[in-house]
Amino acid sequence: MSLLVVGLSHRSAPVSVLERASLSGDAKVKLLHDTLAAEPATEATVLATCNRIELYADVDKFHAGVAELSTLLAQHSGVGLEELTPYLYVHYEDRAVHHLFSVACGLDSMVVGEGQILGQIKDALALGQELHTAGRLINDLFQQALRVGKRAHSETGIDRAGQSLVTFGLEQLAVNVPVGEWAAGKRALVIGAGSMSSLAAATLARVGVAEIVVANRTADRAERLAEILVASGTGVSAVAVPMARVADELTRVDVVVSCTGATGLVLSADDVLAAVSWGAGGLAPAEQDEAGAVPQASQGLRPRTPAPRTPPATAGRDTRAGVDVADVVARLAAAAQTHGRIADAGAVRTISGAVEADGCPVGPDGRAALTGVDANSLELHGTWADQGEAAAQRQPRRSTRTQAHATTVRLALLDLAMPRDIDAAVHRIPGVRLVDIESLAEASADAPMAADVDAVRGIVVQEVAAFGAAQRAAHITPTVVALRAMAAEVVAMEVARLDGRVPDLDERQRAEVTQTVRRVVDKLLHAPTVRVKQLASEPGGAGYADALRELFDLDPQTVASVSRADAADPMNDDDPGRAS
Repeated sequence: MSLLVVGLSHRSAPVSVLERASLSGDAKVKLLHDTLAAEPATEATVLATCNRIELYADVDKFHAGVAELSTLLAQHSGVGLEELTPYLYVHYEDRAVHHLFSVACGLDSMVVGEGQILGQIKDALALGQELHTAGRLINDLFQQALRVGKRAHSETGIDRAGQSLVTFGLEQLAVNVPVGEWAAGKRALVIGAGSMSSLAAATLARVGVAEIVVANRTADRAERLAEILVASGTGVSAVAVPMARVADELTRVDVVVSCTGATGLVLSADDVLAAVSWGAGGLAPAEQDEAGAVPQASQGLRPRTPAPRTPPATAGRDTRAGVDVADVVARLAAAAQTHGRIADAGAVRTISGAVEADGCPVGPDGRAALTGVDANSLELHGTWADQGEAAAQRQPRRSTRTQAHATTVRLALLDLAMPRDIDAAVHRIPGVRLVDIESLAEASADAPMAADVDAVRGIVVQEVAAFGAAQRAAHITPTVVALRAMAAEVVAMEVARLDGRVPDLDERQRAEVTQTVRRVVDKLLHAPTVRVKQLASEPGGAGYADALRELFDLDPQTVASVSRADAADPMNDDDPGRAS
């Protein structure tokens, strides 16, 4: 066994690098084909999740393998090798097995103990099998990793050490409120219908949201997920909508969970700001006709009380950089006056009064609503607020992205995609809370570790030793089979020779002589073959197969043909379905 893994994860690389190094489905296929085309690798598969990219391969040369796999990862991920190299890690042979088993048990997950990684490992194995890039080693390794992960979850309390990424994300949105209490009666939008989005939808239904809207580029998948949710017995109402309806749905929902395979943003800061503004002031533009009337199809929606709006007056206003400064700030001041505080730049600030002339030029009489303020305007106000620190009291916070806004949270956003689906700038919008992969990484660093983690580590150590012994024993098996085949040929030749010399033997006598010769040969070979298998299963025992071939002058081609036949025999393969 010469197993090599080269990869990067949330433990070795910042989210910004992981986000850029993500692999699309086509990129994974091309990566595996190119890996097998490279000289050092004979089989391979790739494990790519929202917070890790790992390339597993059976190589015949360590240094050449590391160089080739690193180059291929950089080439297909789109991040230059020079930039990627500092964040890469390498594991070889038993250390590589230990790493994958730890990953399968959830020990290396962002949220320790989460079980979703098992499905992702199964997908990685299925991809290798589908593309015929996974051979005997990769198949054995990944199937055993699935069994080890299941054993860890069934024999220990590792599930208590953490939750799925979805549950952990919802807890971050709910802050100090129980998730069930926070979610009760809410309307949620799930963008995407893949495995993570489906898990998110199921989790939302389980914790008690009243309604779930599923948006996906493939309508059939969205409709199927909605049907499953309705039939789940949780009592949740679920409908599917096309992606074109996402902007409209944003104005009606309380929670959004997004996890798509898009390479660009699905929700921009302007999208979210417009939704929050319209949600506070009435129906979205798409729900009104040119005369301002509400269409029949929208009349059953939850009514929202329109917020009073002050017509902008442009005379005498500062419009630097194309922004009507006074109007923008007046709107923000009105919100601050209404709610007492206003969140800005990820921190909670208490606005106590007007700022001096060189700061934010807002008078205490500002009355405008927030509607119409764009993201750039909020950034500008953030600069003014920083300059006027004497007029704002900064409150301590643990994480920029998960800090609660002082105003009531109008829209809670959970972005589980990598690269991100939701513009990180939305955390500056009052009334919006964003939790994404980066903020989850920050929060999980402080998460308590259960005592069961030590028990899982012990299981991993045991399983790594057993897997290594089995692989080393399997490595010598073709040599032992070839030796016994050669012995059987010798017996057959000698019996034929005896027939020529003693032609008068009857069938019973000939059979007795043949059986006697075979028993002698079997007894002579039994002890050496059993012992060599035991020795080969121990660390450093790989050389016994070579010694056996040398001592008995076995044809290497014969041994290789036995290996190929053994690998092709379906009876020797574990059923992948059992590891599902």
